[in-house]
Amino acid sequence: MQWLFDHTGKRYLDLFAGIVTVSVGHCHPKVTEAAKKQMERLWHTTNIYLHSPIHKYAEKLTSIMPGKLKVAFLTNSGSEANDLAMLMARLHTGNFDIISLRSGYHGASPYTLGITSHSSYKPGLANGFGCHTTMCPDVFRGIWGGSHCRDSPVQTMRTCSCSPGSCNAKDRYIEQLKDTLDTSTTRKLAAFIAEPIMGVGGAIQYPKNFLKEAYELIRERGGLCIADEVQTGFGRTGSHYWGFQTHDVMPDIVTMAKGIGNGFPMAAIVTTEEIADSFSKALYFNTFGGNPMACSVGSAVLDVIEEDGLQNNCALVGTHLLLELAKLRDKYEIVGDVRGKGLMIGVEMVKDKKTLQPLPADEMGLIWEECKDNGVLFGKGGLYNNTFRIKPPMCITKEDADFAIAVFEDALIKHKATISR
Repeated sequence: MQWLFDHTGKRYLDLFAGIVTVSVGHCHPKVTEAAKKQMERLWHTTNIYLHSPIHKYAEKLTSIMPGKLKVAFLTNSGSEANDLAMLMARLHTGNFDIISLRSGYHGASPYTLGITSHSSYKPGLANGFGCHTTMCPDVFRGIWGGSHCRDSPVQTMRTCSCSPGSCNAKDRYIEQLKDTLDTSTTRKLAAFIAEPIMGVGGAIQYPKNFLKEAYELIRERGGLCIADEVQTGFGRTGSHYWGFQTHDVMPDIVTMAKGIGNGFPMAAIVTTEEIADSFSKALYFNTFGGNPMACSVGSAVLDVIEEDGLQNNCALVGTHLLLELAKLRDKYEIVGDVRGKGLMIGVEMVKDKKTLQPLPADEMGLIWEECKDNGVLFGKGGLYNNTFRIKPPMCITKEDADFAIAVFEDALIKHKATISR
């Protein structure tokens, strides 16, 4: 479930879930049983042959999608899903340019590298023709931000004078998007892609209503809106099943992976019938996408999320964890920001709260290793790799959260003692 064991039997609380992939718990008995049962019946046949698991899963998945999002295409990874979404948007609109946010991550395949905005993933080869980025609306480290911007129980320590219902930061970041549209793209767009909360980028949250207004601008130019739910989907944000729902938007295409299979390699995109029909202009085939094993596992994952009440658990435990981490932010100079929603959490580390300079890699490593040695596994991310990423299996308890807080604070105390010598 939420615990891992090494070769000596020592256990570790897994707060990174195989990079936000083990959604319902390692070796969950119901998911394990579904995999074993299907393995004994039929391992593989491509989706050119009819088999019941793919139809049952497609119906179950699309039944939890809102609006007209009722057609599913099954793939093997998030990169594949985003590749397919880009191709589909370009075919449907007849346009080519695609916009993404700086600091966003959408895959490392040759196609998706263009919309991934981290130089460390760029191999120095030509990529991204027709792909453009706009300013990341980061209300902590960005140019603009305030004390009421985020849909989170924890806000930044910045202050603002915005009146209720208004957000200067949101308006300024929208102006940056308009500038990108006026200077870097053609008049007609294929798509805009964004994660509801950035994953690899360090759990960055945008100002409220930013995505809503961004979607309007994109659609005015003929583009489709793609929600990358690879990390935020399947109840992880707590208040909603899909991250885009927290922004009150309706995307044209939704991509999903990671937690969809609890570690089994599978992914999907869901779109409308109209967009799916236009995709018939190209022959698309995926040997392993929608194979019987993946569909059986994916179906069991959907059942477990509902039966175990994991979305509600994300809301309860996630809020508790965020509020406890915020206390550490107020107490320690190097804890710059705590942010997130549900069990999609980031803790950005800095040298000090005045300059916000990223905590150096060696110091991040000291804290990370100390936590690991004491039985808690964190992830790391962010543009400067100075954000601890907390995205555990969605079954963790408040007791687990309190244990993690105690271990993290102990590591902060030891870091302070080491650095001050």
